[in-house]
Amino acid sequence: MDDGLETVRRELAALARRSDRRTSEWSRERPTEFRPDTVINPDTGVSFSPAGAWHYISDLLEGGQALEPLELDKPAGKTGYVLRPKLGPELREIYIKLELGDGGMVIGRSFHYSEGPSSTRNRKTNL
Repeated sequence: MDDGLETVRRELAALARRSDRRTSEWSRERPTEFRPDTVINPDTGVSFSPAGAWHYISDLLEGGQALEPLELDKPAGKTGYVLRPKLGPELREIYIKLELGDGGMVIGRSFHYSEGPSSTRNRKTNL
């Protein structure tokens, strides 16, 4: 297992649990599609709240969910980290992308249902 990626995993999980260390604010330099209210939480039957989405992300990271590094186009040269959990055997995959920001912040770049492996991997702009 890659020690560098495991260090990033632990940092992302810890930051995602802290409301003062996480953001999903959209900007031209760093666009986001963080829409937890469009994803149904199978444990509750209602959509994720923003705080619930962040705690779910932390749980996934701490539980060993596959984490895929991805070079971002915006901002150019930065690294994003993608999780693609399935919410259940009969449920859709969700697409979660995170970025480690400056000043000890985690940035939620994406949280929505996956559009399929080809459309999310081959988009012209990797948000």
